[in-house]
Amino acid sequence: MHRPPTAETEVARELAAVRPGLLPRFTAGLPGARAAVLSRLWRALAHEPMPWRTGRTPGRDGTVLTLRDGRTLSGPHADPYRTDAYVRSVRLDAVVYDDPARLMADLAVPGGDALAAELDHCVASLALSRAGREFHSDEWPRTGWEWEQRVVDGHPFHPNCRFRPGFSVAEQLAYGPEHGPVVALGQVPVPATECLVSGEWPAGMRDGGRVLLPVHPWQAAHVLGQAAGGRIDAHPLMSLRTLAVPGGPHVKTALSARLTSSVRDISVASVAASAALSAFGERLAAHGDGLLHITRTLGAATAHSPDLAAVLREPPEVYAGPGERVVPVAALATTSLPASPAWLARFARLALRAGLRALEVGAALEAHGQNLLVVLDAAGEPRRLVYRDLADLRVSPARLARHGIAVPDLPARMITDDPEVLRRKLFGSLVAGALAATAGDGAALRDALEAAVRELPRTPDLVALCERPLPAKALTLMRLTPRRSGDLWAELPNPLRHPSC
Repeated sequence: MHRPPTAETEVARELAAVRPGLLPRFTAGLPGARAAVLSRLWRALAHEPMPWRTGRTPGRDGTVLTLRDGRTLSGPHADPYRTDAYVRSVRLDAVVYDDPARLMADLAVPGGDALAAELDHCVASLALSRAGREFHSDEWPRTGWEWEQRVVDGHPFHPNCRFRPGFSVAEQLAYGPEHGPVVALGQVPVPATECLVSGEWPAGMRDGGRVLLPVHPWQAAHVLGQAAGGRIDAHPLMSLRTLAVPGGPHVKTALSARLTSSVRDISVASVAASAALSAFGERLAAHGDGLLHITRTLGAATAHSPDLAAVLREPPEVYAGPGERVVPVAALATTSLPASPAWLARFARLALRAGLRALEVGAALEAHGQNLLVVLDAAGEPRRLVYRDLADLRVSPARLARHGIAVPDLPARMITDDPEVLRRKLFGSLVAGALAATAGDGAALRDALEAAVRELPRTPDLVALCERPLPAKALTLMRLTPRRSGDLWAELPNPLRHPSC
């Protein structure tokens, strides 16, 4: 039934020209990439509040979805927390589909054609990512960026997990972290009088009266349209636009490309707020019983444009003691650690304790697997957490006041006392995101949560976590309705209340 999508053909053509040795692995990896994307899409179709889906029925051999026009879509049991490529095909009425792009196109729903094109690109890009690198769970990296580069498949639940429009094959190989490149960042000089600088901008990134802004080479070529002088060799992290300078900071660059769901740039407002956010992060960490560290922003600067800006952060490794390593939570699934139910329960207890404590104090963290890192001791035991990138947290003035903390000067979008908004932010990213992806399926997540919550203070937030449906961003629905601003949410069956998960 398979009809080769255009993106697969185009990537194969480019790959044959720039890296022909990878072509056999790319071709062999296409069926697995289709299954990985189809598995994410099937989860979304089954569990996100699609307006054109009227029913979901668990059957003897799987799940059946009823569409508004009377058609039925059937596939395996739709575990909302399963992350492996377990869906090889689904059936739309009598037609079997193994290709997520073709399925999305033939569903003929609003926004479906655009998303189908994105899924087409994503499958080809994911197969390319897998062709380039191989890792073994018993070979642990020595550096932080090597841990980041083990995350080959991208977002564990988003069908657009490796969507990189505007990047040629050569550029994906040159800049994608999973390919392990060294990226030469350029530096664009901007008169200091024409820059907004927040925090301390290092002397080594100044030239007299000019600020030297680090620029990603893709941004220089495709957005700025100018060559950037200077050279800073850096290693791309899993976000692609943030890179680690050996012996130096992490550099978040403006990269005005749509990656996964969002256009990546650095707003002027985020630069202006960066110093206040960093100071707030330090105060918040001080209330965390020593279990949570928050990386500091060392400096941020912008030429009053989201296309020409940079943020410098301290690397998470500064919070590791002797014999310890700091591992992004998204990379834990590349190790054998989560296979131990006892280890997973201890990690869940640590993550929930720290996240709920921050929420009680007044900050809801966007604690997904990219922002959240865990400090492991020499035996691999989880000891503390490190959180980075405060740009998407939500802050409650009422909760902060109860703990004697002044409300920082932050953008209005970050301020709310609505417990629903605060809990969605934390639970959707930490539980339905980081912990679910680490567990790998609903049963393992349930067991870990059941063991963890027994040892946590029974606050109103914990009660909500235990007794209500689990919120998760409706990422696919958001892509199907791109003109609508703001997050859309799904309510997933709570593993603590639904034994079938």
